[in-house]
Amino acid sequence: MALFTRKSTAAPTVTEAPAVDPALAALTGTYTLDPAHSSIGFTVRHAMVTNVRGSFGEHEGTLVVDGTDPANSSASIDVKIGSVDTGIADRDGHLVSGDFFDAEKFPLMTFRSTKAEQLGGEAYRITGDLTIKDVTRPLAIDLEFNGSATDVYGNERVGFEGSADILRSDWGLTWNAALETGGVMVSDKVKLTFDISAIKAAAPVA
Repeated sequence: MALFTRKSTAAPTVTEAPAVDPALAALTGTYTLDPAHSSIGFTVRHAMVTNVRGSFGEHEGTLVVDGTDPANSSASIDVKIGSVDTGIADRDGHLVSGDFFDAEKFPLMTFRSTKAEQLGGEAYRITGDLTIKDVTRPLAIDLEFNGSATDVYGNERVGFEGSADILRSDWGLTWNAALETGGVMVSDKVKLTFDISAIKAAAPVA
């Protein structure tokens, strides 16, 4: 490869900026998560043979959507650990205990985005910091944009769904029990799932 070449006298090529989709541009704004129509959950292998699914019933968050430049979008989510629900009260009690989340000492799981990118079409990836039990590690969530709509109450909504795989031990969730037949009671790998409906905040009055 030539590091030095004769200077070209040709006029520089002007690269046109990509056209902005007016429909996406109209979505630009700040949105509040609607907990009644959103779900933040998880799936984890139990006893090596089946999956346990659960969700967190109490969460709040904010999405900042930039429809003209998705890279300027961001997300902030707080999840109340004590709201975990797997359908079995004893299991939920174990999850919020010191063996797992220690919800009394660490009541919140939080996510703060640091980067957003459009992967193509309706696919996006948002990267940020996930904090559990005062341990903060990076997490990338792949999302699909499900669309936008105005509901019967006049609220402008956007919807996203996505997932991410983590190793719970990376966040200090290490409790386990060995099985007589080999293996362990709870898998280290956990799949986090997100099904988000968010409502656009009213524009400030000038």
